Amino acid sequence: MTDKHLPVSNQRNLEYGYRQAIKLSSEQLAKVGDLERYCLRSGARCQVVDSQKVIILEFLNRSYKVVLPQADITLIDSEEEIPLKEKVLVLHYLTSAKGTPAANRLITFREVPDGANYFPVFFKRAIKPLLDHFGREPERLIDAAEKLGGRKADYGDVAVTINAFSRVSVTLVLWRGDDEFAPDGSILFDASISDYLSSYAITELCETIAWRLIRGNRQR
Repeated sequence: MTDKHLPVSNQRNLEYGYRQAIKLSSEQLAKVGDLERYCLRSGARCQVVDSQKVIILEFLNRSYKVVLPQADITLIDSEEEIPLKEKVLVLHYLTSAKGTPAANRLITFREVPDGANYFPVFFKRAIKPLLDHFGREPERLIDAAEKLGGRKADYGDVAVTINAFSRVSVTLVLWRGDDEFAPDGSILFDASISDYLSSYAITELCETIAWRLIRGNRQR
């Protein structure tokens, strides 16, 4: 996966980092003894197909298959290529999930470990694109979110909640902009989020969601 805004050397470094993360995660999963019990922590399920262990999980309203021991990741019923970044997110979630019950209390990114220090980057990568695209007409967010299995939530002027993974939900909140005030927004998580994703992975996830919403809205 490349980014046309990055120098070629940075693109290569990014891709190398993703591939190393995939390698480490696959090694960790290959060592798991009771895979079925392990998968319960993330809400995934496992099965044996042609003598290979396979993990099935939902990510952004689509079904993914992880074949061990190499941790080859594909979409079920689709031959579409999966970006390396998304493969890393799927494996990070599987290997980080602790099975913690939902706290039923929402927090902002600033409240996750290291979130306050990393917030400017999070805002630039995840919140600002949403404001730029949906800020003046936040109602468009609702239709775009439906493609990701999103549902309306009762916050701000417009809000939607998207189940990114079985145990990770993301709530996007927008306040409408006008001639006097600029659009504003926030992203909320269940307080258990840090038992499933690191602050870096949360940023990667929310950036992925933001751009899927934007692309989906443009295609309408």
